[in-house]
Amino acid sequence: MHAGIPTGVHVVCERDGGVLLLRRAGTGFFDGLFSLPGGHVEPGESVRDAARRELREETGLRVASHDLCYLGVVHRLSDTNRIDFFVRARCFEGEPEIREPDKCDALDWYPRAALPGGMVPYVRQALSQDAAPWVLELGWE
Repeated sequence: MHAGIPTGVHVVCERDGGVLLLRRAGTGFFDGLFSLPGGHVEPGESVRDAARRELREETGLRVASHDLCYLGVVHRLSDTNRIDFFVRARCFEGEPEIREPDKCDALDWYPRAALPGGMVPYVRQALSQDAAPWVLELGWE
């Protein structure tokens, strides 16, 4: 019997040429590095539903399911075999704020050409992709 592959979702929100990034803190997973809003897809939850929930929980931003479009997928070898979906929020409501201060200590908009140096590596690689849809396989060499 297979337990399944942990599945994550990351949400790309853009405004005025910048992409919204959060700096992880206190999670034990890439702490001190910037990443996109996102998290695990829960049992019985679609990728889009998880994206909407995680975006709201972490930043307070609200997005309709039909305003999320798939960008790509990262299949990576980390502590285990993992799948991460990347979606773009075509439009969203609200102003972002840190809603989980125990998991995030900074949040801001960054131009794609000037992303912060300390970023989760696979998220940086995903943001560097030009044309959607794309698939990356990382860590398997």
